[in-house]
Amino acid sequence: MINDKQLKQLVEAAIFSSEQPVTIDQLLTGVLAQYSLNKPRIRQVIDQLQNEYNEKGVNLVELASGYRFQTRPELGPALSQMWAERAPRYSAALMETLALIAWRQPITRGEIEAVRGVSVSTQIMKTLQERGWVKVVGHKEVPGRPALFATTKTFLDYFSIQSVADIPALAEPPESDTRERDNQEEIPSG
Repeated sequence: MINDKQLKQLVEAAIFSSEQPVTIDQLLTGVLAQYSLNKPRIRQVIDQLQNEYNEKGVNLVELASGYRFQTRPELGPALSQMWAERAPRYSAALMETLALIAWRQPITRGEIEAVRGVSVSTQIMKTLQERGWVKVVGHKEVPGRPALFATTKTFLDYFSIQSVADIPALAEPPESDTRERDNQEEIPSG
């Protein structure tokens, strides 16, 4: 038998010491396997821990692939001074490609190129796949059967997003731009 205090400490320690996000199922079949516990009870403990960490420099957050402790986003700039190594810089082309995959998934490379108006380099697709942010999820049923790309749980975890539904909506162009474009299309040519 385990008391409430010990249970909370064990769940906290398991999540804290894990290199990867931890799911409730992993807790129940791993560190808590010897106890007769259920998901609602573990969820309650996690809720308590999230409340306790709410005002601290570290939060317990739920991601696509489980729970992990992470620093508060607003502390990032100050904390980055602790490490000489800088996060990798990604090109605008790579970030545009990733954004299109995230917003329009599943999407083919040709569809990405049609939206961007330029070809997508093999290196960009390779980098996104090596990083674990995108993967091939199938093939489009058209001649040539091009690969369909979508984001992964690794992508969601990296950007602290729980699900694809939580990806911010693509901003619509301002109305003035739309009206100007519409007016230009209506002008008859000579």
